[in-house]
Amino acid sequence: MRYLADILTFSRFILSIALIVWSFLRGSADGAFIIFLTAQITDIFDGTCARKWPFPKDKTPKYRKYAAQFDMVSDVLLAGAQVLFCLLNVNWIAALVVIIFYVLICPVVELIVYGKFFGHPDNCTAHSLAKINFPLAKVIIMVRRYTYTICLGVINAFLLFATSWALPVKIGLFIFGCSIFVFCYFFLAARREHISRDAVEIEKDLAKKAKSQKKK
Repeated sequence: MRYLADILTFSRFILSIALIVWSFLRGSADGAFIIFLTAQITDIFDGTCARKWPFPKDKTPKYRKYAAQFDMVSDVLLAGAQVLFCLLNVNWIAALVVIIFYVLICPVVELIVYGKFFGHPDNCTAHSLAKINFPLAKVIIMVRRYTYTICLGVINAFLLFATSWALPVKIGLFIFGCSIFVFCYFFLAARREHISRDAVEIEKDLAKKAKSQKKK
């Protein structure tokens, strides 16, 4: 069970590649939506599995050192694959607007807040905003996350209503998706506080290391 989280993350990477291929093959919106939904399910459960069945410190595989980065890359690849399908097969205008956000705004925010692309509170640079003014950095990154969620929802809506399914099914899934967004709103708020607590602990650890180095 310890490998389940890694299997789910890797499967999301494979599904993202499959969606990219599906996009260029001009596949149906039905298939694209199913592929994306399956990949999103893996994204929901991989973190839970990692926390529930962690590796012992002395038995952690070497590749786990890059698990967070691989998870981020798979998320970015999946979002890009979905936008690509919308661009080529559904609505290129909506896709273009989201692409501008993904390509221009998200990387700039990551660079400012963490000092690097694909950053995180536990590996940001010394001169990043997260180190200089963490409360402001927290607000900026949460705004970026909410906007990212909205963009994802917009693309999902276009993709959903492009399927050949019955209208009641589309409406039902749309309402369900909106409910998930409301849940994410509260979940992300809780996650923000969790990140804040993590950052405090990180700062304490850094201070301890600095003191020990001065003594030496």
